[in-house]
Order: sequence, then structure tokens, then C-alpha cells
Amino acid sequence: MDVSALRECTLSALDANADIRRQAELQLKQAESSPGFIGALLDIVASDPELQVRLSAVLYLKNKVVRSWEFNEDFPKNPQIPEREKAGFRDRLVPTLASSAPQVRQQLMPLIGKVLHYDFPEKWPSYMDITLQLLGSNDIGSVFAGVQCLLSLCRVYRFKQANDKREELDRVTQATFPTLLSLGNRLVEETSTDAGDMLKMIIKTYKHVVYFELAAHLREESSIVAWATLFLKVVGKQAPPESMPDDLEDREIHPWWKAKKWAYSNLNRLFVRYGNPTSLAAANSGDYEKFSKHFIHHFAPEILKVYLQQVELWVSKQAWLSKICLSSTIAFLDECIKPSATWKHLNPHIGNLISHVLFPLLCQSDGDLELFESDPAEYLTRKINFYEEISAPDAAATNFLITLSKCRRKQTFTVINFINDVVNRYEAAPGNEKNYREKEGALRMIGTLSAIILGKGSPIADQVEYFFVRHVFPEFRSQHGFLRARACHVLEKFSDLDFKDENNVVLVYQNILQCLADSELPVRVEAALALQPLIRHDFIRKSMQQNIADIMQQLLKLANEVDVDALSNVMEEFVEVFASELTPFAVQLTEQLRDTYLRIVQDVIDKGANSLDDDADNYLDDKSITALGVLQTIGTLILTLESSPNVLLRLEQILVPVITITLEHKLFGEHPFEILSDLYNEVFEIIDSCTFAAKAISNTMWVVFELIHKSFKDRGEIYIEGKKYLVAEHILELTLAEMLPALDNYVSYGADTLKENPALLEAVFDIIQTIFTNERLGAMDRICGCKLAEAVLLNLRGRADQYLPRFVEIAMTCLNAPGDIKSYRIHLMEMIINCIYYNPSVTLQILEQHGWTNKFFSLWFSNIENFNRVHDKKLSIVAIVALIQLPAEQIPQSIQPGWPKLMQGIVQLFQTLPIAMKNREEIQKEGLTIDDTYDTESDTEWEGEAVWSADADEGDEADVPDESSAYMDFLNSEAQARGGSGLATAWADDDDDLEEETLLETPLDHIEPYMLFRSALMDLQNTQPHLYEGLTKSLSDDDRNVIKGVIMEAEARSRASEATAAALGVKNGNN
Repeated sequence: MDVSALRECTLSALDANADIRRQAELQLKQAESSPGFIGALLDIVASDPELQVRLSAVLYLKNKVVRSWEFNEDFPKNPQIPEREKAGFRDRLVPTLASSAPQVRQQLMPLIGKVLHYDFPEKWPSYMDITLQLLGSNDIGSVFAGVQCLLSLCRVYRFKQANDKREELDRVTQATFPTLLSLGNRLVEETSTDAGDMLKMIIKTYKHVVYFELAAHLREESSIVAWATLFLKVVGKQAPPESMPDDLEDREIHPWWKAKKWAYSNLNRLFVRYGNPTSLAAANSGDYEKFSKHFIHHFAPEILKVYLQQVELWVSKQAWLSKICLSSTIAFLDECIKPSATWKHLNPHIGNLISHVLFPLLCQSDGDLELFESDPAEYLTRKINFYEEISAPDAAATNFLITLSKCRRKQTFTVINFINDVVNRYEAAPGNEKNYREKEGALRMIGTLSAIILGKGSPIADQVEYFFVRHVFPEFRSQHGFLRARACHVLEKFSDLDFKDENNVVLVYQNILQCLADSELPVRVEAALALQPLIRHDFIRKSMQQNIADIMQQLLKLANEVDVDALSNVMEEFVEVFASELTPFAVQLTEQLRDTYLRIVQDVIDKGANSLDDDADNYLDDKSITALGVLQTIGTLILTLESSPNVLLRLEQILVPVITITLEHKLFGEHPFEILSDLYNEVFEIIDSCTFAAKAISNTMWVVFELIHKSFKDRGEIYIEGKKYLVAEHILELTLAEMLPALDNYVSYGADTLKENPALLEAVFDIIQTIFTNERLGAMDRICGCKLAEAVLLNLRGRADQYLPRFVEIAMTCLNAPGDIKSYRIHLMEMIINCIYYNPSVTLQILEQHGWTNKFFSLWFSNIENFNRVHDKKLSIVAIVALIQLPAEQIPQSIQPGWPKLMQGIVQLFQTLPIAMKNREEIQKEGLTIDDTYDTESDTEWEGEAVWSADADEGDEADVPDESSAYMDFLNSEAQARGGSGLATAWADDDDDLEEETLLETPLDHIEPYMLFRSALMDLQNTQPHLYEGLTKSLSDDDRNVIKGVIMEAEARSRASEATAAALGVKNGNN
């Protein structure tokens, strides 16, 4: 490989001229398959004098190795790196890492991680020796590289749970951790940025090693004391001056604050996963029981003490804490509430924590108020979705208050008394001295506790209405918008409150309507969100019926002002609840929803095409979620209009641009946006709803079908169930199963059009064929192809002859291939059974031509007990009936000896058909039921007055069971009850049997199998007695009795049918 030429390409790939860049990228792509390509790139990375060239080369090298070191199903067309080049390349990686600049190292680490994933230790046994040499070096750069090498290795092993892999990791950590610990203790005493960076990596290495399992040698007291002491030193270390730049965002990401972040994380992980006996799952309690008891009594109190010291310094403004450090501190304190061993140490500090830590975090900051004024949309995103930000201290404070109130119920009064002090102080203060931020924080705090305050048996629930009248209602008219917004939010949180005074319900509604028209955007949004749960009140719901159209207009206007997905949920529920009132406005409403969706999607397209940063990812995710909510509202609206076919036709025309932009336009930008798969799914649900509700396919929807086919062919890879695949350099996840109902409707309700339009029918077949020929698609996806083929064969009888050979060939080819997914194989067999029912003579000829006849019939009848649904049994029955009616000359000689087995098969089917029908009826009656054996509501229930007795203090000090571990134990016990040893075993066989599809509708539903069989048997006896004799002579007495029973049942059903027809005739005559 010509390194100089490759360097020129790499350099040109950085050129400002887009044409030069494209040409260089094309040349690099072509060079990938040349021998020595990765080695030449590594030469550039290791020795080129220009940093930008080295960076460009290492980025290309990283992508090449990540995609092509071994076969990668996401990049199947990328040529795999030859084995002959790998050994020399591996040997050069670590030396190159050790001599590289930090920016280059950052890109080399994931590259090394990918190679380690596949090759360590078998193909790269020298890696550990090199790492140990680097760690023991006197050169700081080499030591740094050694730490990076160890971090990469431990990161790879983080998710490898197999015992042999854990043993390999244990050998690694036993060899390296003493050196790593000694190095960490030296680094913590330094102040340079490089020292902080290396210390950060040491602490992250420990994190990866202990994340899922704490090895026995790391549980030894000498080890745990040494490492915990190091972490506590890092937590308590005064931040070096270099780590305190004026810009707070730069400060948050400084290596020393990252080191502190991971030190907090490790201490929290040790306690939560291994050191707290109350949170150990039963499955792990044996391994960690002794360790956890020792940890909670000897280590947890020390960690708590250091954390509280840091909090005290933060409160007194003697120290600054990053958001994630503050959140981690509160999260640890949260975990200390339930165990009595830590609660007794935390309890004395609760009052101060509430007033000086939690409450200030829940109040509006200067930045919040500035955002409220300058960017209200961003303010809403931050306040409504604050749980999504993992480092948000206010989210941690909220969680702490909820845990405290649920688990130490008496402390609820401590919090409420504090809230009352704040609101009473606010109420008593003169206007110019009122602290509006404190009042807003107090309302936020009480909203946090709403579920507990209104819980079953609550002694304070009856006081809430007075609190609202006195302290919440006045703020609807506050001069401060953030307080008006908070009043709406608190009302939403307490939507389950039953007001005793009906006048207060009237006031609530009037205030919310007023806030819906507020001048401030956050107030209007919070009012809309509060209105949704309030429709439980009869007065509010009936009042809304009078002006729901105006309210929906306000909501639509809001949806165009700010992208908050919760607004779509409000609109969706209102569309469902007020369906009859909104029907006259359905067309106008759909037009506005369409315009809103198109605006959002266009925004996604524009932003995605022009941005490459993480903020763009977050922005587009938020936008896409909002767009999804709009689609769901449209879908709900369509479902309410099933009895209005003319309106539905108009809606179909309106929605064509929505469907078109989603299926046709490249929404993907430059990033993988998984949420967009949901947009596709929802669009197909809309198509399904339109066609199903109309029970017909309009011209408009046939245009949509052509678009579906084109989109499917252009981007077939995206229609894949449960996996992510590269599509036009973008990754998208989409469920083929979501597409199937819409396609089934096209075949079922558009059969007449398909019969007259060969091009459309060919498109349907093309989709089926693509599903089976696309190598990316798996068995579960191809089941959808089987179902679509069945729809064609059942609905287009006599008009799909040309496709019969291909259906048989597709199914038999797949059946002959290796595979053990039972449901898939049954669907493949049913694909051929459908062909037999469609045309038994031709299907037998096709099977015979390929030598498949005996094999298929053996498969069919050996698996007949697995055809457990009503649909499966009826399909086999009608196919067997079609076969026994064939003239003798059309029966292939190869299966004539086994022909009598047809009767034995149909006997077995009729024997089990009543059971299957009864099972389906029970499923239809039961619907979706949830087993409530595990009680999820008890944490908001109060235990009555006994909790305030003289013995209450003793109870308040006891351990509180950890609901998360209890829930996992519950799931495991349920799994074992199903006959497995745990969740993995119990759920592994979910696919074994086909489940009844109660909503499935096919032409088979209109066939009465008993009468069909009786008629066919009698006809056979009369017209082909020799065949009849051959089929029945080998039947046992039991089999003959079953046949007699079927005939009697058929006669009974025939008489019942005649009686019903006669009754209807009399009735119609009287009319």
C-alpha cells in the first residue's frame, strides 16, 4: 500500500472544497480492500508530523476496524480485514497508543476495545504483558497508556457474564489492581490536569470491573478498605485551581470533576448493589450476604459522613459541587433511608437537609428565571422532562422526598410542616417582601408528595382542599408567570383530590381556562396538562363538552408554539372522550394536526441535515416524540369515526401528505434516530385504521399503497423486527409486524381491485418475495410474509394462479433450511396448506416436480398437534377436504399409500377443535388481565392511627424492604412456578406455541367446518366410492365414532341454520 498516496487522500478528506472531499472519500473507500490498508493508515497515525492528518487517519482507521475486524451484520458489504494482516497490526497498536497525542489516543481506545472484544486472550495473549510493562514504567506517558489499555480491557469485560470470562477478568484485576491502586493514591495527592485525567481512568476501570459483579478478592477487607479510602479521598479532595474555570460547563467536564463523579459513582454502586442487605435480590444474597452486612455497618456510615461534610461545605458556599456530584450525594442519602443501620445516622440531619439542601434545589434558580423569560420553550422542556437529565440535582431531591415520605411515613409531617412554614411566611409578608421563589418551591415540594398525601388512609388528605383555597388558588393570578405555571402544575398533581365544596371545582375550571389564555407560554402548557386529568370531575367534563372545539383549537395552537409530547397525550385523550362533540370538526381538526406534523417533520429534516452534534440528537429526539404524539392523536380520531365513512374518505385525502413525507422523505439526517421507527409504525397504524374502519380501499389509499411498495423496495432493510440495520448510512429500527395489518387490509378489502389490476397484485407479491429473499430478515419477520401470502391465497381464490409455484418453492426452501423456531415452521407449513386449499391439484404437481411431496406431508401430519389455534385447525380441515375430493388420477403415486392418513389427520383435528374454540372464547372474554399478586400501591397507603402510637418510633427505625429487589424476587418466583429456573428459562420458550389472535379476520371465519366435511364425505361416497373405501377402511372404531360425531354435529348445525333462516324470513315477511 502506498502510504504517501494514502496520506494525500486523508489530507484531501479534510479539504474545505466539498468536491475534493467527496473524491478523497471515494478513493479511501476503494482503497479499503487493498492489502496493507489498515497498516498504512496506522503508519500515518503513528508518525505523520501534522496532527490534523493523524486525526483524520485515526478516525477512518477506527471506523474501518469497528465495522470490519470481524463480519458485522450492520455492515455486511464491508470487506472483512484479512487474518494475515491482523497479527502485525495488533502488535503495533499499543506502542502507537503510548506515543500518540491525547486526541489520537481518544480515538484509538474504542478501536483497541473492538479488537480486544474478538481477540483477547486467545489471539492477543501478549496484551496483558504489554499493559503490565507500561504500568510499571518510569515514563509517565507509558504509564498513562498502560492505564488506558487496562481501562479498554475492563470495559470490554463489563458485559461478559459467562463464568469463564469472569475468571479471565479476575486474573487481570488480580495482576493489575495493586499497581493501579498504588498509582491512584499517588495521583490523588497531585493537582495537575493530567493527574486528574489518569486518576479518572483508574476509577472508571474499577467501575467497569465491579458494575455487575464484585469478585471475591475485591470483597476482601484489605481490598475494599483501600479502594473505598481512595474514592473518599477523591470525594473529599479540595478541587485544584485548574479545575475551577469560570465557565460552569467547562468546570463540569474537567478531569478532576470527572474523577470525583466516578468516585461518587463507585461508592454508590458498592453500597446499592453489594453493600445493602435489604436491596440484595434473593438470587445473589448468598454471595454477598456477609459482605453486605459488614459494609452497611462499617463502610456506609463513613461514606455518609464524608458526603454530609461535602454537603455542609456546599451549603455554606465554602465548596462548589458539580451537578452530577450533588445528584450522586442525594442519591446515596436516598438509599440510606430504608436500611435501619444507615437511617439512624441520617435521621438527625433530615431537618437541615430539607431546609438547606433539598428545598433550595427545588426553587427556581437565576438561570431558570432567565430561561423562563428568554426561552420559554426550553424552560418547559427542562421542567417537564427534568427526570430525563441524569445529573439533575432537583430530580434527585424529588426522589429523596418521595422515598422519605413513603418509607419513613412520619417524616411526611416534617416536610409538610416545613412547607406550611414557607407558605405562611409568604402569606404574612408585605407585598414587597414576599419571596416568590420560595413560594413556588414550596408548591413544587407539596406536588411531589401528592400521591402520599392522598394515599389510602391518609390522615391529612382532608386538609388539602383548604390548602388549595388558601395557598394555591391565589397564585393563579400572581404577577409572576412561573408561579401561575406552578399553580397549574400542583393542580395536575392533585387531580385525584375530591373537592367537598363544588364551588371549588368551578373555581378550578375557571382558573384553568383563564391560564389556557395566559400571556406566558409555560402557563398555557401547564394549564393544558392540568386539564387532562381534571375531566374526571363531572362538572368539568360536562362544561368542556360545550366548548371542546375551542379548547382543541387552543391546544393545537400550543402544539405549534412548543414541541411538548405531553400536549399530544392531552389531545389524544380529549379526542377519545369527546368523540361525538368533535365529529363535526373532525376534518378541520385533522387538517390542523396534519399541518402541525408536517411542520415538526420538516424541522427534523432541516436540523438533521445540518447538525452533527449531540445537542442535535437530543433536539431531534424531542421533536420526533412530539410528532409521534400528533400521529397518535390522528389515529385515535380516525377510530372514533368508524360510523362516518364520508368523513373518513375526506380524512384519507387530508392525510396523504403525512404518509408521504414519512415514507418517502429521508428523515434520518446524519444520525441514528430510533424514535423515527415509531413514526413509521404509527403511520402504518393510521393506514390500517383508515382501511379497516372503511372496510374498503379508496382510490386515495391505493395511491398510498404504491408509495408503501416503493418505500419498501427502496429501503427494505428498515422493515425489520427487533434489530437495527444500516439503511442508506442511517440506522433505524422498525417492526415489520406493524406494517402487516395495513397490507392485510389492502388484500382483504381491496381484493376486487387486485383481481382487476395485475400491477397492484404483482406489487403485493413483490413485497412477500422481498421479505423472504432479503438476507437481513429473520424468522420472526418472515412469519409476516407467510401471513400476507395467506391473505392473498384466501382472498384471491382463482386469481393468483401465477404465484402458486413461487409460494410453494419459497416455503419448502425455508423448511429445508436449518431452523428450530416452531412458530415459524408452522407458518411455513400453513403457507403450503393454503396453496393446497387454493388449488390442491396444482400444488401437488408443484410438490411432486421438486420431489417434496412425501417430505411435506410427513412434516404436516407429524406436526398436526402443534396446529393449536382455531384458525390453524380450520385451515388444515378445509385443505384436507379439498384433497379428498380430488379425482384418483390427480393423486401422485408417491403418496397414494399414505392417502388414508388424511382421514386420521382430520379426525385428530376435529377431536381438538372444540377445545380450541372454547379456549378462544375464554381469551375473548378475559381480554387483557393483569395479575395483581404483586402489590404496587401499598407504598402510598397509610397504616392508620396505630402508626402514631407510643411504639411508632421503634417501627420508624426498622428496615424498610426494598421494593426493587422484592419485585425481582417476585418475577423469579413466578418464572419458577411456570417450570423454569428463572426468568431466562421461563421466557425462552414463549415462541413454542402459536397464540390465539382474537382480532384476526379471514375468509375462513365464514366457513362451517362440520357441514363442509359432511358434504364432502357424502359426495365422495356417492361419486368415488372406491376412494371413499380406501380412505375409511383403515379407520379404528374410535376414529369412526369421531367421524359419526362430526356428521351428527353437522346435521344439528344445518337444522339450526335452516331454523334461523326461516325465522328471519317470517320476520322480513311481516315487515
